[in-house]
Amino acid sequence: MTLTATTPDNSQAKRNVAVLVAAQAILGAQMPMIFIAGGLAGQSLATNACLATLPISLIVLGSMLAATPISAIMQRWGRRAGFLVGATAGACGGFLGAYGLYLGSFPVFLFGSLLTGIYMSAHGFYRFAAADTASDAFRPKAISYVMAGGLAAALIGPEIYKLTSTAYVIPFLGTYMAVIALNVFGSVLFFFLDIPTPEKPKEDAPQGRTRLEMLRTPRIAVAIICAMVSYALMNLVMTATPLAVVGCGYTDGNAADIVRGHVFAMFLPSFFTGQLIARFGVEKIVALGLAILAGAGVVALQGVELGNFFVALILLGVGWNFGFIGATTMLAESHDVSERGRMQGLNDLLVFGGVTLASLASGGLMNCSGGSAVEGWTAVNLAMIPLLTLAGGALLWLVLKPSEAETV
Repeated sequence: MTLTATTPDNSQAKRNVAVLVAAQAILGAQMPMIFIAGGLAGQSLATNACLATLPISLIVLGSMLAATPISAIMQRWGRRAGFLVGATAGACGGFLGAYGLYLGSFPVFLFGSLLTGIYMSAHGFYRFAAADTASDAFRPKAISYVMAGGLAAALIGPEIYKLTSTAYVIPFLGTYMAVIALNVFGSVLFFFLDIPTPEKPKEDAPQGRTRLEMLRTPRIAVAIICAMVSYALMNLVMTATPLAVVGCGYTDGNAADIVRGHVFAMFLPSFFTGQLIARFGVEKIVALGLAILAGAGVVALQGVELGNFFVALILLGVGWNFGFIGATTMLAESHDVSERGRMQGLNDLLVFGGVTLASLASGGLMNCSGGSAVEGWTAVNLAMIPLLTLAGGALLWLVLKPSEAETV
């Protein structure tokens, strides 16, 4: 008697991946637009140059604060509801950003940034939604494909920025008007998602581990640390890049091109990151990502020519991709469905908490740690060292203690 292996049916998962890729491309285009315009607009509105990146910091803070509520909404009412809440908040954030620019009001502009963070939080759950209906074998690829949708965002976002940043007398007003349109039209995509709402567990059903128990699981703790460091370093350097490029005598068009190359590099590897994880193991890919992030810092410290900015930001994007997708895959493999709402919300709360601190530090390091843009840029890149040491040490500890990593 012979046994035949059955091939999992991933048709539903592939449909969901296609929808999420489109959402990543359309709705995700607002992120490079905002990251280019936010710091420059903040620099024009703020009375203190050290607060130039505060709008970006508040986006990340909003994302951190919204992570647990958005996760809870998705756990109770489904992914579609959470994504629609995010798109609505993104449109409101774009409106307040435009209104703040019109009034010349930094506080109004900052409030719009905070609301935009709710969209950013929901956007972060695209990768988890891709895994919901995928088989074990298809899961890393599903996550990677959805992340790859950012390639289109990398092309679309900076081009919209170039077309809109000077469309009105008030700089960047058109950019934030375009953000509203992206959220309104992009939200239609979520009605095509087919992800079942998690069933409410019965009273006698296993409730899964508590948040503290999950954090005490070494594999989960290391996954969160690596995700936090990968994202925080990417944000730290990318947030400072437009200020550094313009401060070193180049144009904001040059800054947009560099950010486009960076965002392109963030998502291009996603076409094969899943296959690399399946072939070599998630720990090796995360380690490679951390090493590439270190390489980005080395290149940035060699000079401030346009070539240095381009190469450093491209390496930063690739390193983020390997580190963050690898850590996401590690986390997704370390909890079950009953723990999903608690774990994913907690993960993004901690990850974006770290990113918030990095974003706040970015403006201070760039504008207030020396007398020139070159000195500020140097300080930003030197700040990568302790975080890379933390993540690298945690990953090495996990690899050297595999048996302990499986215990709670």
